[in-house]
Formats: sequence, structure tokens, C-alpha cells
Amino acid sequence: MRLVPLCRNIEVSELCYGTLTLGPLQKGLTPEEGGRLLCVAFELGVNFFDTAELYGTYPHLASGLAEHMHKVVIATKSYAADAAGMEQSLAQALRSLNREYIDIFLLHEQESVHTLRGHAQALEYLLRKREQGYVRAVGISTHHVAGVRAALEYKEIDVIHPLINKAGIGIVDGSREDMARAIFDARKANKGIYAMKALGGGSLHKDAHAALSYVRELPGVAAVAVGMSSPVDVYANCTLFSHGAFPPDYCAGKSKRQVLIEPWCTGCGVCVRYCPQGALSLASGKAVVNEAQCVLCGYCVAHCRDFNVKVI
Repeated sequence: MRLVPLCRNIEVSELCYGTLTLGPLQKGLTPEEGGRLLCVAFELGVNFFDTAELYGTYPHLASGLAEHMHKVVIATKSYAADAAGMEQSLAQALRSLNREYIDIFLLHEQESVHTLRGHAQALEYLLRKREQGYVRAVGISTHHVAGVRAALEYKEIDVIHPLINKAGIGIVDGSREDMARAIFDARKANKGIYAMKALGGGSLHKDAHAALSYVRELPGVAAVAVGMSSPVDVYANCTLFSHGAFPPDYCAGKSKRQVLIEPWCTGCGVCVRYCPQGALSLASGKAVVNEAQCVLCGYCVAHCRDFNVKVI
């Protein structure tokens, strides 16, 4: 699989393994089960792995890539807004992954210049750690066009991880064209770009080849993070990125993923408050999901105190 430059002398595979699907927010694979998939992907040419403190997949990476940690690029994310919180996040990542540095550390889910200002202490801490060699590159993840635009105002930011897909699903504040233009401008400003949700959280899986091709061909996008939770997924996506086509009948056999809300949901509304897409609401005393808006990020799962919400 071809390696491409991302930023600051970091080269990555065009296919980035998005590990959200492996952990407790989605498939709930054990570290050993998920680790085996990560190892298979590495052996097929993937050197780029995306995670986050929220995902709970550090153990999966540590299990599957222990022998290859010096050969892989790992991007992680934290919601920490101040220096003390980010210090804890970085320490947890280094300890959990048994590494001396993190390749790419992102401020998780930035929305605009206002949220970036609110995370100024955390950003400054990461920049200091970049100078000291504990972090190689610093950036943001975002579902907002305004988030990408905000990052352009910070020359210190190396990497942007934006949401983009051919249907525009999940872009909070604009169209796919708006996001594509922002990405193009960001790349012109020498920001490294790797995209998320190219399949719209699974909504575009029946047309996966076209959906992934759209994002791969966008000017400025170096790599695409794709969630994979089975050996079939890993082999198929590695085949596509290496040879330009899925194995025959791969997409036809895929079942659609969805958010499941258990019938005993109490309607507390916490998941509604934490849904970044506004896809959840309350009706008749229970949470309900608007599948047209949902990108299956699983963040609602993390905040349901009674585990009544699942991504399946």
C-alpha cells in the first residue's frame, strides 16, 4: 500500500484504520480480538491507526501492534480543555500504548474558533510537548466546516481530521462542497488532512467504492480513516486501497449498522445532549434516533449511564 506525506516528515498509508468500531462504543471486541485485526491490517500495508481516549481502544492497539509500535503512526484525541487535563491524557496514551511519543495528538471535536480558544491551554501544552519530542504533530478533529476554517488561523496546528462524504451526512454547518473547499484551503496552508466518515457511518456502504473514491480524490486529502470490525472488512478495504477494487460481492453482503435503543430506556435525555449531530431526541419518554442524521459515532453510548444505547 502506498505511503503518502501527511505532515512534519510523517508518512502514512492512504488507508487509516479507524479503531472506534472495535471498542466498547460499538462492536465491543476484546483487545485480543481487535488486536488480531489490527495486526492483519499492518501486515497488509496499513501503518496509520486512529484512536481516541473516548474510544477505549488503547488496549486493542497495544495487544495487536506491540511488536510493530516503532513502525506505525498513531493518532489519538482528547477532550481536555486545560493543561492539567491534557497532561493526564498524554500520560495515559503513552503508558497504555507503551510508547515514548504519540505521532499525532488532536483536540477532539472542535467546532469553531470559539472552541479552539476555549482549549487554548490544552493546545499550548501539546505544542510544548511537541517541542520536547513527546508529540510529533498537533491538530484537531471536527464535524464542522467552521472547525476547519478555525484551524487555518493557527499556524501551529499541523493536522486536521475533518468529516466529509459524498452525501454530506454529518457535516453540522454546511454542505459537502463547503467542507471540500475548506479542506482544499487547509491543504494550501500546509495542513495535513486525513478524512473521517467517508461512508457516512455505514449509511453509504452499498455504494462504498464510489463513496471512498469521492473522498480519496478530494484535493488535499492524504488519507481516509475507515472503521473495520471483521477480517472481511480488513481484507476488502486493503484490497481497494492497494489495487483499486473491492473483492467481488463484498458490499452486497454487508448489513447496515444502526443505533439500537433498548425498550427499557428511561428517557433521561443525557444521550440527546451529547449527540454532536443532533440525531437523538425524546419522544413518549424515550430516546429516538433520526437515522438520516446519525453517523454512528457512538458518543451517545459513552454517556448512557444505563447502557441502553448501542451501535450494532
